[in-house]
Amino acid sequence: MHTVKHWFSHSLAAQALVLFVLGLGFGALFRHDDHPALWAVQSLLYTAVAIGALAYQRRRTSRATGARPGTVVDLNRRIRHREVPADPEERVVMRRLVEEQLGKMERGSRWLPYWLGFMGLIAVGMLVLGVVTGSPAFPVVFCVGVIVFCCWIVWMRKRAIEVHQHMRSALRERG
Repeated sequence: MHTVKHWFSHSLAAQALVLFVLGLGFGALFRHDDHPALWAVQSLLYTAVAIGALAYQRRRTSRATGARPGTVVDLNRRIRHREVPADPEERVVMRRLVEEQLGKMERGSRWLPYWLGFMGLIAVGMLVLGVVTGSPAFPVVFCVGVIVFCCWIVWMRKRAIEVHQHMRSALRERG
């Protein structure tokens, strides 16, 4: 299992394969009236866009930290598991990575209330439309789903900030 997780976290090709298969599956599930070639083309397009964005993000992060993208993936895993590296050079790279990710989270915190409010507005709008049209079952489920998703976002963000702040202090203690 460890090797499969390692392969998926390091290999863009593995992630592209999973995205392509998921896109193909969703196309077959929700757009069963369309031709299967259209499912494949759409899935390929969505996969290319997602992998392109991921590769850009990895390249940007590796430039900011001064490490290879594979090293950044390993360091992110070590940050999640709160493992401080023994090698001084790795600690310097990890310190840069932690600072950059905390900076991103701090910059994102300015827009978080607006995004959460926008998502709440969409949920309330769906609920109102459901009540007006007389079929509130789906809008209620959608509204609950949006609320749960927003709570999950806030919880994951809080957890990520705690882990990164712990790592920042642990790296300062080690020197």
